[in-house]
Amino acid sequence: MFTGIVEELGIVKKIEILSGGNIEFGVECSFWQELTLGQSIAHNGVCLTVTRFDQNLYFVTAIVETLSKTNLGTIRGGDEINLERCMPANGRFDGHIVQGHVDTVGICEDVTQNEGSWLFVFSHPLQTGYITVTKGSICVNGASLTVVNSEKDNFSVAIIPYTHAHTNFKNIQKGSEVNLEFDILGKYIAKMQHN
Repeated sequence: MFTGIVEELGIVKKIEILSGGNIEFGVECSFWQELTLGQSIAHNGVCLTVTRFDQNLYFVTAIVETLSKTNLGTIRGGDEINLERCMPANGRFDGHIVQGHVDTVGICEDVTQNEGSWLFVFSHPLQTGYITVTKGSICVNGASLTVVNSEKDNFSVAIIPYTHAHTNFKNIQKGSEVNLEFDILGKYIAKMQHN
């Protein structure tokens, strides 16, 4: 389980297409020596397993199913990726419940800078469980955020300077694809209402 508090921006240094269309990513970050094989790390909000190490990189594999539901297939060498290690059992819960199971890819429809903050508008497919509520939680590229405005197929979030500087939000522009994980509580409620 994750909390959506991005720990660090990693750099994707190696990309290899494996058999069956799976992709292996070699990632550089400051805490790579603290990682262990089999450990789960969120990459732009996608939970992936550490499979090996080589020099100062750790490696993870995204399978075709994961690539079909996330923006990981658009990642290129040198791209920055939001990283978060799993929440320790005795850790603080600073964000919200994030599973690392991305629901869908959203599209950035607009970015507006406003006196030291940024307002991002993201659209998403209309589907049961894809629910946002004003002042509720949403996970965008692995970052736990508060919804500013909520519509059926889009929402907005306000980004403070710290988040803008320390995540890949600084690279998101109109037309960018982002990973969305909707609030698990909202998904359960939507399922109960539609059964």
